Amino acid sequence: MSTLALRGGAPVRRAPFPVWPVYDEDDLKRVCAVVESRNWGGFPFPNRVAGEFARDFAYYHGAAYGLAVANGTVALQVALQSIDLRFGDEVIVPAYTWDGTAAAVLFAGGVPVFVDVREDTLCLDVERVEAAVTPRTRALLPVHLAMRFADMDALGSIAQRHHLAVIEDCAHVHGGAWKGHGAGSMGDLGCFSLQSSKLMTAGEGGVIITSRLDRFELAQSYTNCGRATATDRFGRRVVGSNFRITELQAALLVGQLGRLHRQNERRARSAARLTAGLRRIPNIEPLPPDPRITREAIYNYVFRYRPEHSTVSRDLFVAALDAEGIPCDGRFYEPVYKSALFPATPREFPQLGTLDYSQVQCPVAERLAYEESVWIPQFLLLGDAGDVDDILTAVEKVATHLDELGSAAAGVKSLSRAERPRVEKDRQY
Repeated sequence: MSTLALRGGAPVRRAPFPVWPVYDEDDLKRVCAVVESRNWGGFPFPNRVAGEFARDFAYYHGAAYGLAVANGTVALQVALQSIDLRFGDEVIVPAYTWDGTAAAVLFAGGVPVFVDVREDTLCLDVERVEAAVTPRTRALLPVHLAMRFADMDALGSIAQRHHLAVIEDCAHVHGGAWKGHGAGSMGDLGCFSLQSSKLMTAGEGGVIITSRLDRFELAQSYTNCGRATATDRFGRRVVGSNFRITELQAALLVGQLGRLHRQNERRARSAARLTAGLRRIPNIEPLPPDPRITREAIYNYVFRYRPEHSTVSRDLFVAALDAEGIPCDGRFYEPVYKSALFPATPREFPQLGTLDYSQVQCPVAERLAYEESVWIPQFLLLGDAGDVDDILTAVEKVATHLDELGSAAAGVKSLSRAERPRVEKDRQY
């Protein structure tokens, strides 16, 4: 195979991959209709388009109620408030996730307790979850990460034994299903992000779904400045905030939901072809299949870089693959307790007491984050078989030339997410 692009050779691919996000003329018409209506905001609440979108989104995922909010972090915060989380209550979260998952716990007055993940799913290790439960534990917050689901059966059993709430972070699995149950419908509440890179987007935004009216009424009040809800069956009164989504965002989300199913099917087909090809490439290990996933949703395709003999780092491997024309990432997430975006101390968050996150160690999360995981964004999977084959050709080219790579670009490194605004802009992450 030819010289690596990182060493001056021709890259495998020069053509762009499919663009993201996707829109069509109907989206433009809906947005224009909202503009012309002059009813742009989130009040009256829930506004017409936002209310209809949230209802349809919840129904698609198998939940009774849906609420559109300002963003995914807010969705988690409101969900935590809606289970009556109190100051100092502990919430178990995976160490390997986006910082906002744990930040939402802090914003709601709780204490994030980091638990390691499984290398085959990237999601919470349920055995370690059981060991982390204390009398102060109030909730489990599993994250369905990248392209896999947390073990909701096992987590549900733990929650039942210890009388815990379960809030699903579904920021990566819009439209996905686990054992026939829609993402977000298996816990007390499910939370989704609608940020630009997600499988559905309005630029920003979030959704909360639930089948419990008491949780739904509280979530509405916390979102809508503490106001009583239309049903008000439980009569709770709280001090709320304005976390409403706008009608302009909701107008875009109607079309996003309408095309979600076929886009997810296309991603799933591409992922299957990619997995089959990667199994034949040395030093590369795809995630094992999980038959419990009955409807796939792939936010990022993740495989593990595991060379047997080479000392070439994952970061250098990713740099070489990127140079071949394949947008990808290595340090997509870091263990939250090590992230520069999570400087949480008792000074800013008194509920932490004497807790020192610098002492936390989750070895699997750290190995995945710094040594093994390679993340390929979802929009690369929206093309045709030729796009997938280009990815495979590039991976094979780099993976079989590790000796050559080892003598190249000694200073190349993978930037943390806090360090790379230019990369994020260029790649539409």
